[in-house]
Amino acid sequence: MNDFINLIGRSDLTRSVWPGNPDPLIVLFIIVLAFAVGLFIGFVYMWTHEALSYSRTYVGALGVMPLIVAMLMLAMAGNVFVAFGLLGVFGVVRFRNVLKDTRDTMFILWAIMEGVAVGTTRFSTAAMGALGIAAAFLCLRFISFGTRRRYDAVLSLRVTGDVPARLPVLRQILKRHASRLELASERRATNEGTDMTYRLLLRDTSRSSELQSELSGADGLANVSVYMHEDEAEI
Repeated sequence: MNDFINLIGRSDLTRSVWPGNPDPLIVLFIIVLAFAVGLFIGFVYMWTHEALSYSRTYVGALGVMPLIVAMLMLAMAGNVFVAFGLLGVFGVVRFRNVLKDTRDTMFILWAIMEGVAVGTTRFSTAAMGALGIAAAFLCLRFISFGTRRRYDAVLSLRVTGDVPARLPVLRQILKRHASRLELASERRATNEGTDMTYRLLLRDTSRSSELQSELSGADGLANVSVYMHEDEAEI
């Protein structure tokens, strides 16, 4: 155990640590460290994930990818023929899944980078890189960086009957519960009323059910639905 701790504490190793084959102790340390870093990347992805689509298998792949890349770097070390052979193998393999989120691609690149760092025995670089990149992702998550318009809920409803007469009542109710409101869409349905969607910044998010009940009880308002921001994050 002390040998593993010393490996992290010293400077990044060089290829001189193994003149021929890698030391089994260092190989074991690379396996453990690469998998631990992969799990750390997976946990950061889970903590910072906000989009609607979530894949458990993708998170599992993030946990294993640094280990695979690290073993790949060990196999290619000092042998150009093995390197070209592995490149040929990867050229034959076809990856069928298409990443729909740019952020998912960033995590793939992060996992590959950590695997390269661990596989080339740059342990302190891998550790500092993991902590630094994780801090960047968590910072972006906590400050909601990139969000253009902040709101707590999305309200959809149908206004029936005399629509111009219903709108002042509707806005009066909304202003009692929301400090900011924005009309997102309006669609007129023939003989059935007008479908409207609002984005709301609620004064108290815990009273969203009261808003829905008050709107449902008002004359001329039907099909009232309130979706909180957590259910409709910006992607």
